Amino acid sequence: MPHAATTDRGRAWLVVAAAFIGGFVVFGVMYSFGAFFTAMVHAFDASRTAASGFFSATGCAFYILGAAAGHLADRVGPRIVVAAGAIVMSSSLVLTAFIEHLWVGYLTYGIGMGLGAACAYVPTLSVVGGWFTRRRAMALGIAASGTGCGMLAVPPLSAALIDAYGWRQADIVLGIGCAMLLTLCAMAVQPPPVPASETASPAPRHVVRSRRFVLLYLSWVLATTGLFVPFVFLPAFAQAHGASDIAASALLSLLGGASVLGRAGIGALADTMGTLRLFKGAVLVMGASYALWLASPDYTGLAVFAVLLGLGYGVRIALLPGVLIDFFGLRNQGAILGMFFTASGIATVLGALVAGIIVDHTDSYHWGIAFALVMGLAGFAAILPLKAGGTTEEDR
Repeated sequence: MPHAATTDRGRAWLVVAAAFIGGFVVFGVMYSFGAFFTAMVHAFDASRTAASGFFSATGCAFYILGAAAGHLADRVGPRIVVAAGAIVMSSSLVLTAFIEHLWVGYLTYGIGMGLGAACAYVPTLSVVGGWFTRRRAMALGIAASGTGCGMLAVPPLSAALIDAYGWRQADIVLGIGCAMLLTLCAMAVQPPPVPASETASPAPRHVVRSRRFVLLYLSWVLATTGLFVPFVFLPAFAQAHGASDIAASALLSLLGGASVLGRAGIGALADTMGTLRLFKGAVLVMGASYALWLASPDYTGLAVFAVLLGLGYGVRIALLPGVLIDFFGLRNQGAILGMFFTASGIATVLGALVAGIIVDHTDSYHWGIAFALVMGLAGFAAILPLKAGGTTEEDR
């Protein structure tokens, strides 16, 4: 059956649903760690640094192991890998509920959660673009919005469970929920129909050496390094300028909500502007928004900044798989997307760490914000030379 006859149809939208649910579960549970943080510090009489290592270990494992998960999904099919992710991620949560020593949690929660999340998320997202030709941007936007919805919905649910039953029981409940939802994902996901013309797609080892991939990767490291600065320091900055604790925390919710709108609403814009042009525009909006943060310390200005950054952030992440498909074809998208996401791992380490050093050294948030501005604009400059077009000889 011709490729066009099998895309943009009912089965394709089931794959979108699987990617949405996968992102909802993975990022919702991972970003719920803050709700568990204080309870675990008290339970193990641990330092805040030691307890925060859970989240660091999870993030590093997730972004590093994503490349392996994507490569394996390309070889054996996404269903097996996602099913394995469901087992590992749910088991990691349940096992963590029974640990008696903090160091064991680094294995059960940190490494286990990261591995399970990588297996559940990368294969489901990487196959979506191949199921669409006419509505690819819309489909990718809906799929990517699952991560933002999960980050908005699951942390308060986790906090309510902890308040009612304690952190150990909350882990068990989340583990059971992960198993059920990710099993549905595994049942729905399947590799896309790849047209015969894709047989000449470049191998992943050639892709990562290409100029296009290097520039995209560099841009992602730089722009995402800047992005982690407000994730860490925006509430504290708002509090220092007179905002209440609740109002300061609401800025991150505003950022997250705007990112969901950006992800879900890109279809028509991408059709009008083109995927790469809109991707560049999103990176530019992200970078330029930090200037507003720097110039507007009042709460209204901070709220506008959070919305602008969230919109740019949401559009950028939703368009990324489409940009990679346009440049490198449909084959090996699991491995390519997984390798690309290691850039987020680098940025996770660099962003908050470097900004924290700058803020501590200067005793001012403003230089940390200036650092984010430089990183964001450098991220835009890195992709400015890229031009739209399919696979080139350089990419083969």
